[in-house]
Amino acid sequence: METGLRESATGGVAPRSRSMAERIADLHEAVRELLLLRPRPRLERLSGLHNPWGHAAGLTDAWRFLDLCEDPAIVDRVESAIGHDIVLWDSELHLEAASYQRFVREGREGRYWPVMPLAGAVVLVTPERAQPLTCLELSRVATGLPPLDPHEPLYVVRYMPADSNFLRNGRALANWVAMEEQPLINHAVRPLWLVRGEDRAGNDFVTGFSPPVPRWAGNQPKEQ
Repeated sequence: METGLRESATGGVAPRSRSMAERIADLHEAVRELLLLRPRPRLERLSGLHNPWGHAAGLTDAWRFLDLCEDPAIVDRVESAIGHDIVLWDSELHLEAASYQRFVREGREGRYWPVMPLAGAVVLVTPERAQPLTCLELSRVATGLPPLDPHEPLYVVRYMPADSNFLRNGRALANWVAMEEQPLINHAVRPLWLVRGEDRAGNDFVTGFSPPVPRWAGNQPKEQ
């Protein structure tokens, strides 16, 4: 499901159809801008990069990343791995692929997924190329990771089947471990996108889209 929100927000009457190669080229531009930042952002700040309401929105245009995550050709690949009903729940940018290689070697891919039953697919996108590198079913990531240039940026997108439940409870094991090992990341409050099919597990698609309303500190007198 393509939202077209980014094009509409910039004044277009109807978003034009864009190819996957065009979306990756757009991503490449955004990644080059991030690579120029000094000091470079911590990996935790590049988590949830597709989320326009997340903390990474202050670093880049999140709509470019969300647009790619919803690309029909990419979602087709995910469907071939996990079925027709698909939820986008996470993405992160590794400014150097070597950090993701370490992440996988340490057995951390899947360890923080608050998904029950645990299932899903990972799409690897190299912004320097015109096509996604690969789509892997979650259980195959550890053994099926393709060769990567360790110095090249890598965008990792995570999808879950919509017949699994996304656990919002911060005390759920995956969320607890994630917050202990990655204190700046809280998956429990991440927004979800149903990118294809139907939700079959009663998932919460509201949390994450409504930032808290700012309030002045201290007690304020009630209006008369």
